[in-house]
Amino acid sequence: MIRFLLNQTLCEEQHLSPNLTVLNYLREHVRKTGTKEGCGSGDCGACTVVLGEVVNGKLEYRSVNSCLTFVSALHGKQLITVEDLRSQAGLHPVQKAMVDFHGSQCGYCTPGFIMSMFALTKNSPNADKEDTYEALAGNLCRCTGYRPIVNAALSLSQETPIRDQFFEYEKETIDRLNAIGLPDLEHHADGKTAFTPTNSNELADILLAHPDAKMLAGGTDLALEVTQFHRDINTLVYLGHVDDIKTVNESETHINIGANVPFTDVYRALEPHYPDFGALLQRFASLQIRNQGTVGGNIANASPIGDGPPLLIALGASMTLRLGNTTRDIALEDFFHDYKVTALQPSEFIQTIHIPKPTPDKAFKAYKISKRFDDDISAVCGAFRLTFDQESDTVTEARIAFGGMSATPARATLCEQALIGKPLSLATIQVAMNALANDFSPISDVRATKEYRAETAANLLYRLYTELTYAKDGNTIETRVIHYVS
Repeated sequence: MIRFLLNQTLCEEQHLSPNLTVLNYLREHVRKTGTKEGCGSGDCGACTVVLGEVVNGKLEYRSVNSCLTFVSALHGKQLITVEDLRSQAGLHPVQKAMVDFHGSQCGYCTPGFIMSMFALTKNSPNADKEDTYEALAGNLCRCTGYRPIVNAALSLSQETPIRDQFFEYEKETIDRLNAIGLPDLEHHADGKTAFTPTNSNELADILLAHPDAKMLAGGTDLALEVTQFHRDINTLVYLGHVDDIKTVNESETHINIGANVPFTDVYRALEPHYPDFGALLQRFASLQIRNQGTVGGNIANASPIGDGPPLLIALGASMTLRLGNTTRDIALEDFFHDYKVTALQPSEFIQTIHIPKPTPDKAFKAYKISKRFDDDISAVCGAFRLTFDQESDTVTEARIAFGGMSATPARATLCEQALIGKPLSLATIQVAMNALANDFSPISDVRATKEYRAETAANLLYRLYTELTYAKDGNTIETRVIHYVS
């Protein structure tokens, strides 16, 4: 049985198909049709809803795409839709701001914008323009009416905190969510099964018994099997309650991130250590996707254009994999064997990602090349970590990785060798750029031609040289630069 709060109403559902999305549950089962379907793939934000969850004794709100969220993810949470914002006092302040600033045009995307703005008021009550852009980047307005929408959102930052009905009932909501308790281990409906383990031991046992089961964490990619390809997933293992792989901790030398940690929290963990990693993560899909998509899922998906793996490879990250009661460690770069083929054995899963901490002799830079700044897939993603001899400025180690240049995220080994043992000079970089041409044989597709990819990758190496030499002279440089595929 799946138990959750729909606004303030306790729902106990035991006959819902594990393949049912929250979007279709709202529209077809409870007739809440304010939430719209735009793309069915998490790209437009029209279906945005907000999930409230108790985290460390406090209620935390996150915007998500309901078209990519299966109902099994609702257990123990509060589901809030656009219909729930209006109270007996009238329109919610977010809704009123959209009216006052003429933010609604055709109105189809409006519910999604309102829900993203609602989450923004809860999480960043003093939001500035950058916070607002980030919160709304996953919502598309087909009428191109962004300015009044942004102005509506900015007007709300002056009303802090917004004392709405959710503020007034927060303590009661926390108590009611806590009273729901842990989920049932198994849920059967419509000839399908969903398992909901609550620790990694249960997860390991379930996968041993069901090696063909699909693991569902954020579901931002797996859900497309249902919504886009109309395929059934007969056995799902939902990881949202496996708390022991949702942790982040630090040792003296490493940042250890559980595979089940969503990218919103990965950003918080890595940005203080690696600002370039943080800057790139702010451009990783949309906030709705980052609130759900996990670092383990991004790696296991094995996409050649995933943004996380090239950066982790360049940093020398490793992973702990688990099969039953046995674990093994593997370098992340050795995880990818071919297109969508990985080192995972049947019933094995990623448990933890280990990322070395920065040291003074190392420099790390990362760049994403895409058509749009926000919510877009990379044409090329490059990550560079160079280790220098402190006295001679000679490169003693180089780790350079790219996504979008081959069937898997991979290191540019010839380019690396051209740098090692040399000073970081223009002549050295030019040799390395020539060597890079022999590291990959990129393809042409809808995102970029092979010629563009090859030239751009080389130019990123030149950009690295420019930034590092500029910084060496005592200057600072802003690395959050947008790159467009022409």
